[in-house]
Amino acid sequence: MPALEPLHGIRVVANPAALDGAVWEGERLAILRFAPDDALGLGAAAVTVEDADAIVEPEVGFVGAWLPVDEIKGHIEWALPLDRPALAQGNVAGVPAKVWLPDRHRNALLIATAAHAHDLAERLR
Repeated sequence: MPALEPLHGIRVVANPAALDGAVWEGERLAILRFAPDDALGLGAAAVTVEDADAIVEPEVGFVGAWLPVDEIKGHIEWALPLDRPALAQGNVAGVPAKVWLPDRHRNALLIATAAHAHDLAERLR
């Protein structure tokens, strides 16, 4: 398994309509909606969001690795979404994680909190 590497981006908590209209800037950008009012812009250098109460902060608390989807499927007890792009959340090898499934790729980005990185890496060996 590839090493889990730190993921960097910008985390925004704001009203859902503001997140829908947010303007993200950055290279190799992926916008992951964890919840209707919570998004992480992986690779984001900046974001403009029209919500005076929004919380916008750099995010450095996640790690990730690109893996074949079939390899991830072998470590979950739930179905990955068929429609892509999609973000799925659940236990992977018994560890809370997220799986980013970009459009038409055979690989997916396995994401976990940095606090769970060691346990996840050990269980995927």
